[in-house]
Amino acid sequence: MPFALHDVVEMKKPHPCGENRWKIIRVGADIRIKCQGCGHSVMLPRREFRKKMKKVIEHAEQ
Repeated sequence: MPFALHDVVEMKKPHPCGENRWKIIRVGADIRIKCQGCGHSVMLPRREFRKKMKKVIEHAEQ
């Protein structure tokens, strides 16, 4: 599933704040995502991110 910087994605499990929308803020060997509810950011290895991502909700404007 293709994803890019500044896309908004849905993860399989919601964040403890209740929000399930995350914005990709860094792409590399690791992916950093930011919760759209509370603003908390999490860094995940690319392999783990691919496993936990459900779908891309919004694609970033090019």
